[in-house]
Amino acid sequence: MNDPLSTIRAGIGFLTTIPVGIDVEGIQKLSFHAYLFPIIGFIIGLLVGCIGFMLQFLSDYLFSALTILILYLVTGMNHLDGLMDFGDALLTHGSIEEKIRAMRDPSVGVGGIVFCMMSILILFSAIAELKPNILLSLLAAEICAKQSMVTAAMFGRSMHKGLGSIFVDNVTMRDFLIGLVFSMMACWLALGSWGVLALFAALSSAWMIVRIAHHNLGGVSGDVLGATNEIGRILALIVGGVAWTLL
Repeated sequence: MNDPLSTIRAGIGFLTTIPVGIDVEGIQKLSFHAYLFPIIGFIIGLLVGCIGFMLQFLSDYLFSALTILILYLVTGMNHLDGLMDFGDALLTHGSIEEKIRAMRDPSVGVGGIVFCMMSILILFSAIAELKPNILLSLLAAEICAKQSMVTAAMFGRSMHKGLGSIFVDNVTMRDFLIGLVFSMMACWLALGSWGVLALFAALSSAWMIVRIAHHNLGGVSGDVLGATNEIGRILALIVGGVAWTLL
């Protein structure tokens, strides 16, 4: 299998639960081709969006709940877990070391529960609102979420050695710009100018998260990248909801 295809397969294995196989070598290779993240987002958004499209006959609430279930069955819970750990760290008072200790604690604190609940509630409301246009909306949102991760990895500094640092240390401006061009084109085709606006809303959130992480944690970790994915998706869906309302 040639290099681009094997790297895309590694990306699918890393960012989804689809059993295509993934190992440390594949993750390392992916970190040097992070511009592929939005392409993986396109694949995820297309898959979940198509399933959501077929569920439109359901009531709004059931439709939204099942679409979210499918989304996390496809993507796994790692990014959501990162958001919860990030929430625990931010709501912990004290030094950077104490915040990092809270983030690494396997038990979930109040901050993690609050961040998770708010994320799911907003996601539920946004998807219910976007029911008639779920395919294009999820397509754009997943692209935005993955480009947000590339943005955080590009502009963040590594907090400590680990899975997250592989990407933070290896992502370059080239990865960011190639991913950005693809993301802008794909989001524009999906939602027009509103898609581009959704993308920049997600990227702005990534930049803010990086700043917050640097201030509170001293850098960016895999948990921070996961939180960036979840928040970027939500913001993109919110902008998409506004777009479909006004169009």
